[in-house]
Formats: sequence, structure tokens, C-alpha cells
Amino acid sequence: GGPTISIFQKPPGVIQLGGSTTICCSCQCDNGHVVLYKNGHQLHTLELNGSSAEFSISNATQQDTGAYSCHYLDGDTVLARSDTLEILVQEFHLPEPVLSVLPGHEVAAGADVVFRCTIVHPKAGCLLYLEGQVKSFPFLSKEQDYSLFHVRKGDEGRYSCQCFTRDALFKWSAVSKTLDLVVR
Repeated sequence: GGPTISIFQKPPGVIQLGGSTTICCSCQCDNGHVVLYKNGHQLHTLELNGSSAEFSISNATQQDTGAYSCHYLDGDTVLARSDTLEILVQEFHLPEPVLSVLPGHEVAAGADVVFRCTIVHPKAGCLLYLEGQVKSFPFLSKEQDYSLFHVRKGDEGRYSCQCFTRDALFKWSAVSKTLDLVVR
């Protein structure tokens, strides 16, 4: 039952070259401070603002690509470590996909929900993101939907998707507009 710390990216997804993102460290902890690491090297000490600390990346370059994590410290003692968040910076070459949800934005608890990410490209695959989560959902090929069965309150949140091709070079799209799922 000690302190825990989590890390996530806002908005989630691969960052466009020259774009921006925010790395959020969310901590169930008391006083102390949060240190952001990149590829195992200390980057910044962040002040906790309530239960979270944020670090912004703007005008992103390839140098911002890396494995980020947050440590919660009291003095010099590490009390908690987050999972690792992979940040990737790429040029975007594909059109922006469109995310839709069936049967709709608001559903009753226990209902089944289908997310569909649509892009105008014959061979693109897509990733579905939920803001606040480190990992994306399983990879979707162009013809696939992602289904959530028996949704509950914990499935609520801000979803988006991003697509890529896997030919000789990975080519990425921008991240879709977000969709908020509400579970009643």
C-alpha cells in the first residue's frame, strides 16, 4: 500500500516533427518530488501540482524520442517508479484518420461498443489510444474494428486513433480528433 506513480502522454500518440506533447506523471503520494528520466538519465525534477506533475515538449525533434519514466522521491529515497513511456517523433505523411464509435458516445454500462478508425489508404494499420493510459490498444488493420464488451465506468474517457503503413519506411498519420466515451 505504498505510493504509486503512473506516466502517460497528453495527447497520446506519435508526435509530429516540430509538434508538441505533455508528459504527465500522476502520483498517489504525499509530499516529496517527481523526477523525470529519459533513457535512464535524469532529465528534470518536477513539482507536484496536486497529484500530478507535467513536462512539456514543444518543437519536437528526433532527440525527444526515447523511453521516459517518472520516479517519486522523498529526499534521495526512491519510493515509486512508473512504467516506461515510449515517445516517438516522426514526420506525418498520411491523411488524418477519423475515429467513430458505435452505437454512440453515450452508452449504458454493460453495453458493447465498437471503435472504428477510418483512413484513406489501402495498407494502413491503426492504433487506438485512451488518454491517461501508457499502452495503446491492440493494433488494428484497416478492415478491423476494436470492440469493448460489457463496458463499465472504467472504460470512459477520451479516445483517439493514429495510423501508419509498414512498407519500407513507417509512415505515420496525424492523430484523429478525440472522442469522449461516457458510460451511464
